[in-house]
Amino acid sequence: MKTFTFYTLILLIWTLQSCDFNKQSTPYQFPDIWYYPDELNIPSDNPTTVEGVELGRYLFYDGRLSGRTDPDSLMSCATCHLQRNGFDTGFDHPKFKNGKPVGLKHIPTHHYTLPLVNLVYNSNAYFWSGYINSHNIDSSFNLSPTFQNTNIESVVRLTILDPAEIAGTPEKTVAAIKNDPRYPAMFKQAFGSEEINMDRIAKAIAQFVRSIISNNSKYHKVLAKEATFTESEKRGMELFYSEKADCFHCHGGFLLTSNEFFNNAKDSLFTDRMDHFGVSRDSMDIGAFKAPSLINVELTGPYMHDGRFKTLEEVIDFYSEGLVNSEYAHPLMKQVAKGGVHLTDAEKVDLLAFLKTFTDHKLLTDPKFGRPEDL
Repeated sequence: MKTFTFYTLILLIWTLQSCDFNKQSTPYQFPDIWYYPDELNIPSDNPTTVEGVELGRYLFYDGRLSGRTDPDSLMSCATCHLQRNGFDTGFDHPKFKNGKPVGLKHIPTHHYTLPLVNLVYNSNAYFWSGYINSHNIDSSFNLSPTFQNTNIESVVRLTILDPAEIAGTPEKTVAAIKNDPRYPAMFKQAFGSEEINMDRIAKAIAQFVRSIISNNSKYHKVLAKEATFTESEKRGMELFYSEKADCFHCHGGFLLTSNEFFNNAKDSLFTDRMDHFGVSRDSMDIGAFKAPSLINVELTGPYMHDGRFKTLEEVIDFYSEGLVNSEYAHPLMKQVAKGGVHLTDAEKVDLLAFLKTFTDHKLLTDPKFGRPEDL
């Protein structure tokens, strides 16, 4: 028993020493939202702290993540994930091509962006394909355990290194961030020492992203009995949660997503190998992509993984009359053989009105999520 206790103590000491966080930091208090999941997707070696979130906010908006210092060669997370668009790209983006953002090297991203909202509640997988997940242990990057599991840290690192996005390198990115005299003290407050490295950069940004929580839309206020729907919005809600429009199976719940992957009958020919099949190797996942959250959906166009639809009206028309049948269409696409659910014009108006209640106007301007004034 004494031997077991001794080795247990040694293991505990080693674990605590290996954890890369400052024990003097202030634990970050996530809001207690009764209708959101209790489980938070936070790696054990990157607990969320007030200091870490603040450091991550600075890094999220810092164009030197690209490893460059010339004002014309800067790119940050916020370049494509704009707060005013619900931390998605949106149509008003200056670097936009064929439904997709364009990275620092003028290469369009493979898929359209996904909004960075409520990701702390997603314990399934990330990206349209679900490539970042707990079963995908990729040693090609020689990553720490944080980057080998289902977490946002690996998303951050891949985004920084991707030639179609920020196009940085570990060496150049770290060197550029080190050039700012304010950062050593901020890293010390967040992680216990002034050391700046790629691991800590990704961890801090991931902490900030986890803090981006949206629950102040009209839809959420109605849930909390702080607001009421108009008659049109009520009818739209009834459609949304009915078997006729059948939106709720993929986009139901308070987060407005199941975080699952579906072939939603957009095509009959499938050539994109960065679909969920590319991850799962299950043939029924051919042409399947993530069902994104509909929070702030009126601001997050264009829509679908390839940005093919410019407006919500086009999306509604697609599900109403534009479904394409194939052997891979998900069983939830119950009306695919008929080409869609065939809504009336009045029903489309009501459904659109309900979708617009998902906009969280507070999130779009909240300074705690905005660019630091002194950056």
